[in-house]
Amino acid sequence: MAQRLGVNVDHVATLRQARRVTYPDPVMAAALAELAGADQITIHLREDRRHIQDRDLKILRETCQTALNLEMAASQEMVKVAYEYKPNMVTLVPERREELTTEGGLDVGSQREAIARLVKNLKDGDIVVSTFIDPDLDQVRASHKVNADRIELHTGRYCEARNAKDRAAELSRVVDAAKAAAKLGMGVAAGHGLNYENVRPVARIAEIDELNIGHAIVSRAVLVGFERAVREMAEILHNP
Repeated sequence: MAQRLGVNVDHVATLRQARRVTYPDPVMAAALAELAGADQITIHLREDRRHIQDRDLKILRETCQTALNLEMAASQEMVKVAYEYKPNMVTLVPERREELTTEGGLDVGSQREAIARLVKNLKDGDIVVSTFIDPDLDQVRASHKVNADRIELHTGRYCEARNAKDRAAELSRVVDAAKAAAKLGMGVAAGHGLNYENVRPVARIAEIDELNIGHAIVSRAVLVGFERAVREMAEILHNP
């Protein structure tokens, strides 16, 4: 069974915010992504609103035809946002103002009580909750203990590995974490740094049911168009 493709449209908003204009519109990009075969739209509403804006979330909640996955910091402020717009799923991610992109997974183990409260609040609102974590067995177990429905495995170290040996070692960590989560009854996604060249080995991991990919798709879309870029990635996931 092919993995679901979640298309992250954050970097469409990054282009827009670079000039503080109204285009390109991530809402339009999301519609094109769905037409091209995306199974989910993913956005990260950062606390500093550097790319995706509240307006984007509001319109996407009204127009998204598949599923809307809201990545957000593990904070009460963002829980209120989630309650207002009711995405299909929330993915709790670490967030630092000075980072260019999300660096590493959420340390659920060191914040178990606080994250457990956030998870409960979100699930009380009928929102599926995922934690974005490093492929670490302790973090998998911690995510299970806070009652998260799913995890998303950070694939950055696999994608950044400089040689085949290191890449294989990092892929093995992803496989082990995915298997552990599946045994605990959790859904498993993966993402960060995945592109058209490195995604196939991850797409072959049976326990992973979803991949969230943004930068690579948006980058290719600049050259070939958004629908084609999404279709090409969807084809890889269907034939890994």
